[in-house]
Amino acid sequence: MIEDSELIINKDGSAFHLHLCPSQLADDIILVGDPERVTLFSNRMQKIEVSVHNREFHSVTGLINGKRLTVTSTGIGTDNIDIVVNEMDALANIDFVQREIKPQHRSLNFIRIGTSGSLQEAIPVNSFVVARKAIGFDGLLNFYQGRDHISDLEFEEAFKKHMNWHPLLTSPYVVTCSEKLYKQIIDESITDGVTISAPGFYGPQGRILRLGLAMPDMNQKIESFRYKNQQITNFEMECSAIYGLSRLLGHNALTICLIIANRVNHTANNDYYPQMEKLIDTILSKL
Repeated sequence: MIEDSELIINKDGSAFHLHLCPSQLADDIILVGDPERVTLFSNRMQKIEVSVHNREFHSVTGLINGKRLTVTSTGIGTDNIDIVVNEMDALANIDFVQREIKPQHRSLNFIRIGTSGSLQEAIPVNSFVVARKAIGFDGLLNFYQGRDHISDLEFEEAFKKHMNWHPLLTSPYVVTCSEKLYKQIIDESITDGVTISAPGFYGPQGRILRLGLAMPDMNQKIESFRYKNQQITNFEMECSAIYGLSRLLGHNALTICLIIANRVNHTANNDYYPQMEKLIDTILSKL
């Protein structure tokens, strides 16, 4: 039996942070950062079953083109992903009445649609990039048993050696996306890449305002890294935790990002909403 302190259930039978009940979660889940972006999906729904808000978490479950989807905003960062993925797995695989793990495992499909910054000059603003692998600078997965079994350890070691990794920083982990979802989504309009999830927007992504960096040449080293014909394509802040937790829990996960800035040639698109609408429609057409 899972104790009250470990799995907090609201009085209405919903998960503590998400405020979703088990029956309200679809098998196919789209994760976005911005709560306002959930509206872009709800406006496309022919039927809405439920819409709930709590803090940065806004969830809508409904039908789009006959497909039942749950769309949830996670806010920013892998710490929020830890909440969202664990609570969604609990909704799917824990009996909220008996507080016991269900005998039959239910597998979920997580697709994150987000924004990102390119780390390669050849990947321009307004590109769509799918994360074939995610590198976590956040350290979240290192708190969980079994992280080595689902991580690409050879890639990790090659990356840390190339970077001359700073001993005070959390050890990076590398997790591969769901092959099933990758094959379902990839096409010629989407660039294949490796995404870094950073635990911050400024220093952890090599930005300097008033504070210097522990690794001043970090971004230059990232740009030059190559491993088995793979290169690091972009920075964002959630993908690694989604991939890591999903693999540990037996779910599928994929991240596709719209590039809104190129860190190499210093270009950016401040009015990216039309391109985001295009990305949303591209992904929905494949589900």
